[in-house]
Amino acid sequence: MTVGELEILRPALPVVVGLFGLLVGSFLNVVVWRVPRGESVVHPPSACPRCGHRIRGGDNVPVVSWLLLRGRCRDCAAPISARYPAVELATGLLFAGVAWWTGPAWVLPALLYLVAISVALTLIDIDVRRLPDVIVLPSYLVSTALLALAAANPGGDADWASFGRALAGGGILLAGYFVVWRVYPPGTGFGDVKLAGVLGLYLGWCGWGSVAVGWFSGYLVGGVFSIALVVAGRAGRKTRIPYGPWMILGAWIGIIAGETVWSAYLGVF
Repeated sequence: MTVGELEILRPALPVVVGLFGLLVGSFLNVVVWRVPRGESVVHPPSACPRCGHRIRGGDNVPVVSWLLLRGRCRDCAAPISARYPAVELATGLLFAGVAWWTGPAWVLPALLYLVAISVALTLIDIDVRRLPDVIVLPSYLVSTALLALAAANPGGDADWASFGRALAGGGILLAGYFVVWRVYPPGTGFGDVKLAGVLGLYLGWCGWGSVAVGWFSGYLVGGVFSIALVVAGRAGRKTRIPYGPWMILGAWIGIIAGETVWSAYLGVF
């Protein structure tokens, strides 16, 4: 089935993809908890950390099960954090939003993968101040493969120019962040450097304006947030604030609005 034929499914696509996103969000909760601890994400099955009872299949339905159980374990009544359904719901909504934005395009799987790792890496960096290699490094291969699929565009015209630009964008951001890290290591972690190359792949795919805006936006939103914390007395000048989430947010700004913002910027001159 070609993308053109899939256009018939456009109205239902965000709903279907959003429901799939709920399931992905449930899995991401496992990833966020286990990966920083060096545990397997597939074994053993999920269980209550207090009583050790394995979570039943019927109690593992995203969002719905938490509501039906009123946020407590069925066996021991221990409270279950509201973050679990929040992550599931947020992932579902983000998946649906991206599907609505792209429509039935071959780039959709690549962007959904980026959503998934964006959610996982943001939460892990907030929790433990790390961007685990076990997520970041395989993302180079997965993202490149999925963008190559988008470039091949089965059933339509290939777009290898965008794929070449994606590879260049990844290299540029990787090199740029590496230089920043070498010049001022306290300001940038090496995990940020490794993540930059992955984000650069997607920004490069979207265009050179997206690369520029996505790169700058990470520093801008991160800087504004840091200043706000200092002004509010929640942080000091030497407080370490995880930068990964702001890199990711900046990249999404570049992906969604980068070309428009860049064209408006150039229009001023």
